Formats: sequence, C-alpha cells, structure tokens
Amino acid sequence: MTELELDTFLQALEQADALDQIQQLIVELRDTFQIDHVVYHWVSADGEQYGFGTYDPAWAARYQERDYIRVDPVIIGCFQQFHPVDWKRLDWSSKAAREFRKEAIAYGIGNQGFSIPIRGPNGQLALFTASHSTDNESWAAFTSKHQRDWILIAHYLNQKALQLEKGRTPEPVRALSPRETDALTYLGMGYSRGQVADLLSISEHTLRAYIESARFKLGALNTTHAVARATSEGLIIIGGAARAAAGGWPGRETDDKISKTAAS
Repeated sequence: MTELELDTFLQALEQADALDQIQQLIVELRDTFQIDHVVYHWVSADGEQYGFGTYDPAWAARYQERDYIRVDPVIIGCFQQFHPVDWKRLDWSSKAAREFRKEAIAYGIGNQGFSIPIRGPNGQLALFTASHSTDNESWAAFTSKHQRDWILIAHYLNQKALQLEKGRTPEPVRALSPRETDALTYLGMGYSRGQVADLLSISEHTLRAYIESARFKLGALNTTHAVARATSEGLIIIGGAARAAAGGWPGRETDDKISKTAAS
C-alpha cells in the first residue's frame, strides 16, 4: 500500500458513519493487500463477540457454536501481549488448539496470521487480524513490509468502531483488594498458583477465591485476561518495577521459598 493509498483509506474510514461502510472498506483492504482475510474482532468482558471482516459466515457461526474463544491461541495470546502477534509464535501445542487450527484452515482462514491487540478505554481489547495461505518466508516478508501500516490502520479502525458502537465500551473497573492485587501480580510474574499460595501463606482454595473475585471485578474472561486488564489499568505492576514498588519483594527470603516450592 502506497502512502497515498493509505491516506485515502484512512480518510474514507474517518468519514464512514455506518458499519456496512466499514465492512466494505475491510473488503477493499483485503483486495489491496491480496491476502485471504482481514478481520476486526472485539471481545467483551462477559464473552460477547463482535466484529466484521471477510471470514466465511459459516466459520463465524461455527466459532461461536463451539465456544472456540476458550481455546483460541490467538485470543489467549493477545490477552498476554501488547505488541503485534505472529500466529506462528503462539502456543499451539494442546490437542484442543491443534484441532481448532485444523478446522480453521479447513474453513479457509489460512495457515498464516498476524494479529494486533488494541487496548482501549477501561481495558477494552480488540484484535485486528490479517491471515493468508502461504509459506513462512513469504509471510515474514509481508509482515515486515506492512506492519507499520497495519498498526496505524488497526487503531484508526478501533476508534471508528467504538464511535459507532458506543455501548460496547466497558464500564470502569472496580478497585482490587490488597490480596487480589498481590495474587494477580505474582501470577503475572509467572509464578504458579501453588507458589503464589505459598508466598501469601494461604491455601490454594483461598487463593482461587481471591482470583475469582478479582476476575469478577475486572470483568475478565479468565485469569490471563484478568492479569492483562489489571496491568493495562495500572492496578498491578509486573516485573522488576513491581519489586521496587513493593519495597523489593519478593526478595531473597521469598525467592528461597519459590525455589523450595519448585523443588518439592
């Protein structure tokens, strides 16, 4: 896509005042880039799905019928990421994920994909995706060449979609308790549930109650979504910054506990 074509597309997107106009622009975008599919997919906190694109309607119906949102590595992976995601780098190792991928390809989705997570107000998350049937080398060249344009288009498209569908913007999240904050922070740092329960000196049953309470407050689909939304809202801090903010925890004593727990 040339700079002129990109500017023309973005202007047309800004001027669109109905979803059917955006749908037509999506089709034109697919044809311009000569790929199989372009899709905008919005997932609400309660699991409602909304979007538009060029997938076969039969696949969209099948996806919802089988509740594939629960096993789709693209959805799960994008909840954990803030940067564009190449499908090849996602975890397709489970039996459910492999069966899902096989069926998606059978419906013409393509063996290659590239999704851009878009985080909006109050933890809103959408995905803008390009997919195609091609070899790894050709797809790597495509994404390298067009990634910047796709990121720009994704954010313009998300902004327009929220303007046209204002009711889909989620309500502000509720505050987390200190225990809920600690639980999600440790989970976000990569510790297992058993390790987190040990760190907090509580049972795994009690930990599960804290996680479920936090998930409800955040309107999250699952624990991964809860961690992602809490991070995007600034309710928890992940990584080295978390240790500094909490006075250096977990610290040597906590790290020793983690080592013992992992070894046991």
